[in-house]
Amino acid sequence: MGFRMGIVGLPNVGKSTLFNALTKTAAAQAANFPFCTIEPNVGEVNVPDARLDRLAEIAKSAQIIPARMTFVDIAGLVKGASKGEGLGNQFLANIREVDAIAHVLRCFEDGDITHVEGRVDPVADADTIETELMLADLESIEKRLQNIVRKVRGGDKEAVQQERLLKAAQEALEDGRPARTVPVEDEDSKAWKMLQLLTTKPVLYVCNVAEDEAATGNAHAQAVAEMAAAQGNSHVIISARIEEEIAQLEPDEAAMFLDEMGLEEAGLDRLIKAAYGLLHLETYFTVGPKEARAWTIKVGTTAPKAAGVIHGDFEKGFIRAETIAYDDFIALGGEQPAKEAGKMRAEGKGYVVRDGDVLHFLFNT
Repeated sequence: MGFRMGIVGLPNVGKSTLFNALTKTAAAQAANFPFCTIEPNVGEVNVPDARLDRLAEIAKSAQIIPARMTFVDIAGLVKGASKGEGLGNQFLANIREVDAIAHVLRCFEDGDITHVEGRVDPVADADTIETELMLADLESIEKRLQNIVRKVRGGDKEAVQQERLLKAAQEALEDGRPARTVPVEDEDSKAWKMLQLLTTKPVLYVCNVAEDEAATGNAHAQAVAEMAAAQGNSHVIISARIEEEIAQLEPDEAAMFLDEMGLEEAGLDRLIKAAYGLLHLETYFTVGPKEARAWTIKVGTTAPKAAGVIHGDFEKGFIRAETIAYDDFIALGGEQPAKEAGKMRAEGKGYVVRDGDVLHFLFNT
């Protein structure tokens, strides 16, 4: 199950530098001019999880395969994007394809790096992009409502549902609120997602600060934190320049560098963990002598659906899941001791997988 997070922001806020650090490459050209990222760069990164290494150590697994998350570096946005200004149309098309938005905000002062608006105000920057996305959604809604008029008059159930949801979103947007603030019932969730409205995407604000402020943040980052809290969103503080340097170091060197900077862990690790929380994701593990592997699922996923992440046949032919809690696997020293201690459970189709479960699926072929 792949999850995609789009890295967005105004030009020259550090998006491409952050992407370079995430993917440990220089694939995204970081240059001091707008629109240096023309095509969206895509990179897959490992999801940091110390539990996986511990499980592999106990099971003596020959290979360790972490969970993966996809990041997409999307071209910079400017005012008027909803009307096609800059690379607006391309930006809006690319952002529809991601599950969530990492909104990079410039929270550093540097006279050598120009700001497209000529000032440093991350809250205003956030408002600029949110406004453009809301305007694009409003335009999209108006067109769709016009296109389904005939079907609604004819009593088409899907069209009637779509009209109701579109009007709910339209009302919120006209009131100055993003579509994600609209309460959606379970029976409407699939149809709501199919609308692909830009402002339904969950947002993680990434405060890009100067290198000497990575551990403490600054007044700009504090302003973003207050904005995020008021919106019910989250934020992380990162120095993209530091992360880019760390990404090129060996693990031991990186740990020493972080310690010197007064940082407990790499900002990118915190970003990825925050993205997991934002998307309501969790991890389960499969462990054996061949490999120890982490798998990503949505919180609340049942055992058959979790099995389907490995292979569709696992879900179709699901019989049961043999489950050991991570803490029991570690404390007892592996699968066999956990089984002997009665800590391995047989769970059926209704079982909701928990974060950290070590699972083995039985299925019919």
